[in-house]
Amino acid sequence: MSLTLVVLAAGMGSRYGGLKQVDPMGPAGETVLDYSVHDAVRAGFDRVLFIIRRDFEAEFKATVGVRFSGRVRVDYAFQALDALPAGFAVPAGRVKPWGTGHAVWCAREALDGPFAVVNADDFYGAASFRVLAGFLRAAPVPAAGGVPDYAMVGFALANTLSEHGAVSRGVCTVAADGRLRGIEEHTGILATEVGAGRRYAGDTVVSMNCWGFTAAFLPQLEARWRAFLAVNGASEKTEFYLPFAVNELLAAGEAGVRVLPTADAWFGVTYREDKPRVQAAIAALIAEGRYPSPL
Repeated sequence: MSLTLVVLAAGMGSRYGGLKQVDPMGPAGETVLDYSVHDAVRAGFDRVLFIIRRDFEAEFKATVGVRFSGRVRVDYAFQALDALPAGFAVPAGRVKPWGTGHAVWCAREALDGPFAVVNADDFYGAASFRVLAGFLRAAPVPAAGGVPDYAMVGFALANTLSEHGAVSRGVCTVAADGRLRGIEEHTGILATEVGAGRRYAGDTVVSMNCWGFTAAFLPQLEARWRAFLAVNGASEKTEFYLPFAVNELLAAGEAGVRVLPTADAWFGVTYREDKPRVQAAIAALIAEGRYPSPL
């Protein structure tokens, strides 16, 4: 079975201050994305589909895409502000992207089988890709009248924070059977608010945009995207997030989502000051023998 890794790489990282997808983090100049693709290929993914923007296509292909030549099939899809369904137009004054749900929608024509979705600038760990690959290989085709099953890798909130500022996280409600019941976006979460007796428990499950979908998701995403535009199409700022679309499918009983736990660490580069911590974490994993150096 062919498995595609869809990488959300269209964001410039305004808080980080540059194109963080190509910022070196490993000892031989590896990016966080290099490690994600390395882990995905080891888990059995045989294709990577980068969702980027046309304005940095050349730079991205020359500095990122070229790294994977000969190792895995690499394709591209492009997120653009004016990529909209027939009957809709970009409202006057809008410059803000439409969000992660729109990004995946922009890649719909390049997807016809099971796929995972991850952020380009997040380190998810090898176990995350293994459990996603295992889920996607075994995901059954729903019977007539049944609903499709998708997956989300869940991380502990305490392992997803930055010491250098607030973060936004999708806080998950998970049933006893490991099924996702809903995701609520929480903004402005500080490290000082997480822990025993504080606002958030450290083991609170959060979504870090690490998903597994079958092709059944694409027409469902299309329907949710159109419904979103019908209500918010004139907005200059409202975004169509991937967790928002999943939430609506759950609420409508149109899909199920299994939460796949992982003990691997997550780390990311929300702020430029996070970079030394990420570099140290990767160096530690190399010292433990988890990764070769260079990749």
